[in-house]
Amino acid sequence: MTAPLMSRWLTVVALVLPILAPPTRAAAQDVKAFYTGKTLRILVGLPPGGGADAYARLVQRHLGRHVPGAPAVVAQNMPGAGTLRSVMALNTSPEDGTVLAHFSSALLTEAITAPDKVKLDFRSFSWLGNVSEDVRVCYVRSVAGIQTWQDMVASNLVVFGATAPGTAGNVDTAMLRNLFGIKLRQVQGYAGSAEKRIAIERGEIDGDCGGFTSVPEDWLRESRIKVVIRLSPTLVPGMDRTIPWGGDLVRNADERRIYDFLVAPERLGRLFMVSGRVPAERVAALRRGFDAMVADREFLADAEKTKLLVTPMTGAVVTRQVSELYATPPAVVAKAKAITGD
Repeated sequence: MTAPLMSRWLTVVALVLPILAPPTRAAAQDVKAFYTGKTLRILVGLPPGGGADAYARLVQRHLGRHVPGAPAVVAQNMPGAGTLRSVMALNTSPEDGTVLAHFSSALLTEAITAPDKVKLDFRSFSWLGNVSEDVRVCYVRSVAGIQTWQDMVASNLVVFGATAPGTAGNVDTAMLRNLFGIKLRQVQGYAGSAEKRIAIERGEIDGDCGGFTSVPEDWLRESRIKVVIRLSPTLVPGMDRTIPWGGDLVRNADERRIYDFLVAPERLGRLFMVSGRVPAERVAALRRGFDAMVADREFLADAEKTKLLVTPMTGAVVTRQVSELYATPPAVVAKAKAITGD
């Protein structure tokens, strides 16, 4: 190789190597320097007292020590519009990796079935991960006279509470009514699952659909409610294995595809994300911190103490599953839309 050619080759190598090289120690130090003294905010799309708030508070207590620079972490409840308000707030918050959103995963399917209402593409966000599947069930007060799924099907009327459109509870009750044929009426105006539980205590409504781990232990222990259907195939400690799973109750393969689409967000569960404009190196640091957190002994002990299930997914897995959800055939989406009324 001649001297001029060798000179040009060395110049090209000098330009390309920094692009191909892995993140340097300096880049990691920059991330640590950025987060040192900072505060991470978790925008929680539902009010205090429910499952979403409980998981957000769990993450609040543990995430900071796993992020470079050990930032402080606070949770800020921002309910509204079926948790859409908390997601939209990411667009008006600093997009520097200091603001996270935790919301009802049912918004994922609503963004697909009703893009005119939920004008978001969830593929454009950066996913940190999922703490746990939302293992959901539907239950009825025992005094309502319903003991089994067959009783539920035969009932003349069951009254449930309703929160804003787009929340998981509303999707669940829509499936009960329009996929399984349950005669069900919803009372509107409840802010979240905590308010609905109070309404059940008062006898204002007959039941609800929600996360099994959020059901008060004394309700189960004293048989004050009857769980009539499991919306997830996952069995967790304390759950009666004889309770039927919704996937086994559909009538045909077509209904099963619709069912799987509608409950997919519940399998994705307790999601945390940041704006898609957050610098890649900070997203990577937050993902590593998230993964370390969900495997941490203190975190797991805290989750067990507060009766919160932990079945985590990485940000990369969530990203892939969200993309797969968006690839659902239009015919299935149209039928799901008819069921949820979007």
